[in-house]
Amino acid sequence: MFSKRLVSFSMWIDRTRWARNTWAMAAIFVLTMAVIADMLSCVPPSLRVFNSTSGPMLESLGDRGCAENPKHYSFMAVMSLIATAMLVQVSHLIKLGLMVLVVTATGAVNIYSWRDIYDLYDYIQFASYRTSIVPSKYLMTMMIIVMMIGFYFFARHLERQSRKLFLWKIGVHDQKERVFEMRRWNEALVTNMLPEHVAKHFLGSKKRDEELYSQSYDEIGVMFASIPNFSDFYTEESINNGGIECLRILNEIISDFDSLLDRDEFRCITKIKTIGSTYMAASGLTPESNTNGYSNRKPEEQSLIERWQHLAELADFALAMKVTLNNLNKQSFNNFMLRIGLNKGGVLAGVIGARKPHYDIWGNTVNVASRMESTGVMGNIQV
Repeated sequence: MFSKRLVSFSMWIDRTRWARNTWAMAAIFVLTMAVIADMLSCVPPSLRVFNSTSGPMLESLGDRGCAENPKHYSFMAVMSLIATAMLVQVSHLIKLGLMVLVVTATGAVNIYSWRDIYDLYDYIQFASYRTSIVPSKYLMTMMIIVMMIGFYFFARHLERQSRKLFLWKIGVHDQKERVFEMRRWNEALVTNMLPEHVAKHFLGSKKRDEELYSQSYDEIGVMFASIPNFSDFYTEESINNGGIECLRILNEIISDFDSLLDRDEFRCITKIKTIGSTYMAASGLTPESNTNGYSNRKPEEQSLIERWQHLAELADFALAMKVTLNNLNKQSFNNFMLRIGLNKGGVLAGVIGARKPHYDIWGNTVNVASRMESTGVMGNIQV
């Protein structure tokens, strides 16, 4: 129906604030000037005087045109003031300037150019008491000025409310961003404290503090890995800064072990805790293991390789820990050695504690794995 250029131009005006406001103010200015031009082009009608019983009277010869009711043009100026006050996202000073322009132009025409027309209008409409009335040219001009003042204060109030609303929206947006950031930090903290699938259990819905989380597993691999000769290395002498340097090396070892869990081949392994220089981990606890009820198939429908693949990955993780420790020994000129114990079986996993909650596993499988480590040979893996 309309040309593409016209449609694109209209959309550009609608999207661009300054163009939209400029177009609106220009339209108001043009319409006001059109009204003023129409007023200036008005010619007073021809009149003749005749005598009547009530005294001399005036009679119009032909159509009186704009002199019929000149107040209509002042009302049109009021409509221009209303349109100016309704402009959004425009400074009140610009609105005031446009209003003053409309009032000045209309008032000048009313008082000077149209003084004869208004005098004629008053003489015809109020002939019986014309000595006791305020001339319409002054009355309409004062009415426009009063309306301008009222609309200006309304526009000023509207601008203040719009600014308050804008600042309130910015504040709400900032608060939402802070809440979102705080929630993200909390989720990262909880995920760092608990396994990811357990953290989702607590973050996914509202949980009461006294609610217990527990899960039993039938086919789990458990590993204990300790550094027996670290106790001989640890000392609190001044040369080690009161033992701080020893703790720094232990932290570097444990951190290197933790970094191994970021590999894709060890995604089924979960770190449980560290006790001194002993590292405890388990396999088959996560949904990625596809066992212990996480698979869509029943256990009897899965092969032994599918069911116990996570245990092979746990053994590979133990070998990777030995390689990592050897590399660190070369860098720090130490001779730390691992003693590792592995076992498989059923366990009970759960989260204990309302504050600083801890994820742990219990069962005879865990006890046997701990005994395998404590009774094993340093530098070897006892299964």
